[in-house]
Amino acid sequence: MSSESEGAPRGPLRYTTIAAVPGRGVDVELEIKRSRFLTRLRRVSTEEAARAVIEERRHTHFDARHHCSAFILGPEGQAARSSDDGEPSGTAGVPMLNVLRHHELSDVVAVVTRYFGGIKLGAGGLVRAYSDAVAHAVAKLGTREVRLSRLMSVDVPMADAGAVEAQLRGLVLPSGTAVSVEGIEWTDVARFSLAVPVVAEDELGPALASLSSGALHAVVTGQRWADVTR
Repeated sequence: MSSESEGAPRGPLRYTTIAAVPGRGVDVELEIKRSRFLTRLRRVSTEEAARAVIEERRHTHFDARHHCSAFILGPEGQAARSSDDGEPSGTAGVPMLNVLRHHELSDVVAVVTRYFGGIKLGAGGLVRAYSDAVAHAVAKLGTREVRLSRLMSVDVPMADAGAVEAQLRGLVLPSGTAVSVEGIEWTDVARFSLAVPVVAEDELGPALASLSSGALHAVVTGQRWADVTR
């Protein structure tokens, strides 16, 4: 298997996000001492997308006084922002951000819209309320692992393509990692495009050699982040 052109990967090989496709998520509502806390949790990959979610809540719930928010972006959580949006400093945005960090989440935005119910909660009460609002949303949706995957191509003689495809689609590496067949290009050979998590890429070469008596080899063509589904 040829991978020297890629070199050793730098940075994280995996991170955790919410169990939703990009742009989707969950909405939950809590009532605490007559105040309503409406939480929207969404998976996003850019700051622009995160802020669009926040602005949409402002527009939809224009009659609410507070739309507190927090988001974390990137495999290393390198971008993180929060806003109290008029609540006492440190009682909303940072507690929300801390919940996301506690769950080691990234590529996620949380917006909590509050309708005041007439009973003041105090600073401690607000911290607990905004923290609980986000925690309930995360618990309801769950989390998902995202791994950095190598993209590889394998050329197979046309006469062997059918049998090899069946083997590749069911191929599980010794570590228990499944190989994903991303596509097939038909020319004078069948060129299979595969995705393998970087943490298990060294297992692919021996596996291919075993199922083809050493005839098949993989060539690295790139990499991407991919959800781990079970």
